[in-house]
Amino acid sequence: MKNVLITGTTSGIGRAFAEKFACMGNNIILVSRDKQKLEQQKLFLQNQYHVTVFFIAYDLTKEDAVDFIMKKIYNWNISVDFLVNNAGFNECGLFSETDINKEIKMIDLHIRFITQLTKRILPIMEKNNSGHILNIGSTGSFIPSPFDAVYSATKAYIMSFSNALYGEYANTGIKVTLLCPGATKTEFAQKANMEHTLLFRFAVMKPDKVVKIAYPKMIKGKRLVIPGLYNKLLVFFSKVMPIRITNKLTLIMMTGR
Repeated sequence: MKNVLITGTTSGIGRAFAEKFACMGNNIILVSRDKQKLEQQKLFLQNQYHVTVFFIAYDLTKEDAVDFIMKKIYNWNISVDFLVNNAGFNECGLFSETDINKEIKMIDLHIRFITQLTKRILPIMEKNNSGHILNIGSTGSFIPSPFDAVYSATKAYIMSFSNALYGEYANTGIKVTLLCPGATKTEFAQKANMEHTLLFRFAVMKPDKVVKIAYPKMIKGKRLVIPGLYNKLLVFFSKVMPIRITNKLTLIMMTGR
């Protein structure tokens, strides 16, 4: 049985991935902040899929988060065969009005934490010459987003980081995949006060559908997965349209004006 470490597991895409990996017979390492929710999720996965489930409850924006996670893994004496860097959140609005403290935490989580955790997990995979890393980007990875400037910038980092690792490990047993979903029906939009924007009124996908599309492509080692025709078209046109046009369209989607 393989061991899968997933961050941000108690809702949305992370939760859907935990259930998918568990139903395929993998042991799961759940990493999130809410201990009570993690305990409930552990019991559900164990009872439903009869796999071994560990959990780590910690605030992943803290500087010592990766050290804390790795200490647990070493104490349990387990390997990591799959790493799913899913944890994330958003703080949207005009940049001059958004909360800088939340944005710094977002940068910590999306950039520093993911970089550090991947750096620590990779030697385990290199030792086995086997492993899969799945990083969760966004359609915003491709589009500088007015009204969502910092979030899209962090997701652009994740895309660049993933593409580079894919190149470094292309001829090894380690596979790196970038998943770039668009609007998805999760708690993410509600927490970011985005649920009433045009972005979350059209072609919103369910987490289970995103995972159903992404899982087999990740297993095959595909570099990039953009689930859904609407999201594929969005990314395609963002590459061919001038920034001034994409900026205008993004503002309409984010603010309605």
